[in-house]
Amino acid sequence: QVQVVESGGGLVQAGGSLRLSCATSGSIFSTMGWYRQAPGKQRELVARIYSGGATDYTDSVKGRFTISRDNAKNTVYLQMNSLKTEDTAVYSCYAVSNRATIYWGRGTQVTVSS
Repeated sequence: QVQVVESGGGLVQAGGSLRLSCATSGSIFSTMGWYRQAPGKQRELVARIYSGGATDYTDSVKGRFTISRDNAKNTVYLQMNSLKTEDTAVYSCYAVSNRATIYWGRGTQVTVSS
């Protein structure tokens, strides 16, 4: 059974940091990443990391967020620094299996206060 479980969300002041974790099990995953959705806005891809380690970021988080993965632990991380109020959203982890099936976590709330 495949599981994708996020943790690490919470409330932080603007300028602060949070680290999100996404633990997976039950399959081998190639691409893994994070989406976010703020109230009234479309879901957007925040960052993704490929099996070889290459990464992509949406422009608004470049230089502030870092995605990484620990293949031994089947876990992907999102280090978020210099957080802004506009980063407030539900952050969801996804993982793509070697059969190209996409699995999603339930999401974790990140709230950045001014």
